[in-house]
Amino acid sequence: MRIPTCLFTAVLSVLFAAVSSGADVALRDVIDQEIRSVWQHEELTPPGPADDAAFLRRVYLDLIGIIPSYEETLAFLNDQTKDKRARLIDRLLAHPRFGVHQADVWDLVLFGRIPASNEARTRDGFKRWLVQQFNDNVPYDQWARAILKAEGNTVDQGAPMYLVQYERNPEAATIAITQTFLGVQLQCAQCHDHPFDHWKQTDFYGMAAFLVRLRAVSVGKKGRETKWVVAEHSSGEIMFTGPAADQEPGKKGKPIPPRFLDGSELVEPPLPKDFKEPRNFPSGKMPPKPRFSRKNKLAEWITARDNPYFAKAVANRIWGQFFGRGLVHPVDNLSQNNPSPFSGLLQKTADALRKHNFDLKWYIRELCNTQTYQLACAGPVTEAKPRWFERARVRPLSAEELLESWRLATGYDNVARRAGKKQPDGRFYGVTWGYMLRFFGQPDNGVGDFQGGLSEHLYLNNGELSQLITRESGGLYDAILKSTDPWSKRVERLFLSILNRYPTPAEQKKFVSFLTADDRQSDRLADAIWVLMTCSEFRFNH
Repeated sequence: MRIPTCLFTAVLSVLFAAVSSGADVALRDVIDQEIRSVWQHEELTPPGPADDAAFLRRVYLDLIGIIPSYEETLAFLNDQTKDKRARLIDRLLAHPRFGVHQADVWDLVLFGRIPASNEARTRDGFKRWLVQQFNDNVPYDQWARAILKAEGNTVDQGAPMYLVQYERNPEAATIAITQTFLGVQLQCAQCHDHPFDHWKQTDFYGMAAFLVRLRAVSVGKKGRETKWVVAEHSSGEIMFTGPAADQEPGKKGKPIPPRFLDGSELVEPPLPKDFKEPRNFPSGKMPPKPRFSRKNKLAEWITARDNPYFAKAVANRIWGQFFGRGLVHPVDNLSQNNPSPFSGLLQKTADALRKHNFDLKWYIRELCNTQTYQLACAGPVTEAKPRWFERARVRPLSAEELLESWRLATGYDNVARRAGKKQPDGRFYGVTWGYMLRFFGQPDNGVGDFQGGLSEHLYLNNGELSQLITRESGGLYDAILKSTDPWSKRVERLFLSILNRYPTPAEQKKFVSFLTADDRQSDRLADAIWVLMTCSEFRFNH
């Protein structure tokens, strides 16, 4: 199937007219033009834009990690202005929860559910710092550089916690840093020259040499949090012993000098002849600065404006966050041996992001305002992450999104506020957070495909979810049960509060029939709320 020629021609004519007149073409329009070109080549027809309800729920979850409230849903659906979607995007980007949610996303990128060390399991200081970076719209290159330079401590400054988790493990740090910040997968080159790429073992160990001198030192506590700093020795080398297949007992190897991935070797001033390196850094004291910091030089090279990998890596990663897959997929494999029909578009997005000084809010605004992002998720394509972006992706909600959206939908937090109850410390309460992480913390098979299991099913049916369906004043249950509206209107409120859309006529008829039965009306209402909270439509963002 082909896109109607008149539509495609109209889009191109507008864009080409803008270019010929010397006007800057918005990135959102460049994206739509390029994606449409691929659709035409592949003979694909997209399903059309998502309706207002689907767009509303999608953009709330993507930008601030929670569904809209009943009042917010009604206000948006009743708004008849033409630019309401663009205004909503701007509002959500300015919302305090924007930083909270984006920090959740990036915390998983940088640490995962199970960090590389025990020290990083508690990282409240890092999370606070990362929230602030997003809400203050600190340019990405600046806060990425702060993470890699790791100055200060993990409580007051926050950023050093990323490198603390790789203390005394320069190989693991090398794999993580190059993959996350550069989109380069070097792990195969740790044991032998890469079989499918141009990377050599010496490339891997040349990068690891920047990180071999790092140590984590505890310098005290602040409340319950331990303050860690990243110390750096002035000497120490990484030893290269050749391919793993050639290893022999007692083989010492040779030191590898630090070398950037572009092939240039770090120029390092020699140490004084009488220099003596302290063997250890004592706990409780700030360690001295090294005479020369390899770590800082690596941070500066990675985040430099002319680094050939850095801008593309973050442009691709954030594209994947909002579209389900990267322009180059997987998002952290920008290898020459992983070609993509969208590589040209990735270069354009990276160039635009660099031109806008790594302003991630600007980039996310452009992505969310594209017609491509706002497509419906309908159509014949069954892939959760459509290869050609010909419809919206479908993704499972994270544990954080699920719990906070459940609480908002049921009015659980409203009940606590009205009763004057002090909410527990932290964001995650109402149910046991450990169970939420166990059952919903990693809802995929390791390569991004959803894989819900029996334990998730059992939790939804027999777990703590009923605790959130509060029957006290201020909650959804109480509002619907005490309402004097006809049951058809009450069912509308039920759907608007939980699924952020109006029920279909068939749904409305079925729910009204169920809720107006003579027996157990109060229990039936709780059951109806539970059904909507646990249905697939709620479980996924689409």
